[in-house]
Amino acid sequence: MQIQREDFPGADGQRLAARLDTPDGPVRAFALFAHCFTCGKDIFAASRIAQTLTEHGIGVMRFDFTGLGASEGEFANTNFSSNIADLVAAAEHLRQQHEAPRLLIGHSLGGAAVLACASRMPEVRAVATLCAPSDPSHVTGLFRQSLDAIQSQGEAEVQLAGRPFRIKRDFLVDVAAHSLDQKVAALRKALLVMHAPSDTTVDISNATSIYLAAKHPKSFISLDKADHLLSRKEDAVYAANLIATWSQHYL
Repeated sequence: MQIQREDFPGADGQRLAARLDTPDGPVRAFALFAHCFTCGKDIFAASRIAQTLTEHGIGVMRFDFTGLGASEGEFANTNFSSNIADLVAAAEHLRQQHEAPRLLIGHSLGGAAVLACASRMPEVRAVATLCAPSDPSHVTGLFRQSLDAIQSQGEAEVQLAGRPFRIKRDFLVDVAAHSLDQKVAALRKALLVMHAPSDTTVDISNATSIYLAAKHPKSFISLDKADHLLSRKEDAVYAANLIATWSQHYL
């Protein structure tokens, strides 16, 4: 596997940090990976999935959304719309510097984001989601105890995965304005929905909603005993191998 550190301008012009993993041999196709809410490109699941996909000849670019990881910007000024714009910018970077992505992979809220923006990437042939919510506003449940404070004060600091993040009222307004049903129904790309039945962060009923909204070709795969973050190596590798096998027909 070969590794390249790259950066590109995001939605608001800040430099976003990216990593491109490519196989030692020919690249069969490029994939773009969107990480989970408040995570980053180097979270274990993203890293393991990218490395495994390179073994199947797929190059994977993953990046930190604005305000996260090594990317510039202020997280408090971002929202679901800016995540979508960052993904579109990432696809354009791949298109200009390497080759446009033909596979989109999104984990958790990143899964909702790739579903929302796939139609804006004509070269994409297949989309895979991992433990994704069917409604982007689902993410507000992670800090439900702070919703009143955010609404009344305009913003509040919340604790997510043991780290403090500032959430503004604009985030709540923006995420509530997005509906995925029509986007999924009009996807016109192969869709793989993967979800863990025991996921306690995003209930598996979300996978059912996404699957029912989608048109064929669509597939669903249960991630058995995996947790929401796919923190066990065997679960991340299992998911990556399945994505590679499933997608080869479309790539």
